[in-house]
Amino acid sequence: MRDPIDRAARAGAASRGPGRTRPLRCGRPVDGGRIARVTRRGYAGLTLLREDSEILTVEYKINLPAPAVGEHIEAIGTVLKSGRTLTVCQLEVYGVHGDGTRQLVANGQQTLMGVGRPAR
Repeated sequence: MRDPIDRAARAGAASRGPGRTRPLRCGRPVDGGRIARVTRRGYAGLTLLREDSEILTVEYKINLPAPAVGEHIEAIGTVLKSGRTLTVCQLEVYGVHGDGTRQLVANGQQTLMGVGRPAR
C-alpha cells in the first residue's frame, strides 16, 4: 500500500467502525481512475472482516456523473448486506467545496468476498 490515497483510505475505514466508512479526503481534483481504485478496494466491507483477512471483488459497477472538483473529496462506503460468503456495498464519492456544499461525483455498488491470508 504505497499510494498515500490508499493509506488514507484504509486508515479512514478503520476509524469509522463496522459497515460504514468515509475513507478519503484529498486537497486537489482527483482523476476518475484514482476514485475508482479507492472505491474498488472495498474498505467498508473490510471493516466487517477479521484483521488477517483480505477481500476479493466479485462484481463492481461505478458511475462518474460529474468531475471530482472541490477543496477535497469525501468517499463513503456502506455495507448493504453482509452474508457468510459475500458482502454487498454501496459507494458514494462527493466533491466538497469551500462553502461546505457537496456534489456527487461517483456512485456505485460492489460485491466482495472475504478470504483469509495464506500461511507463509
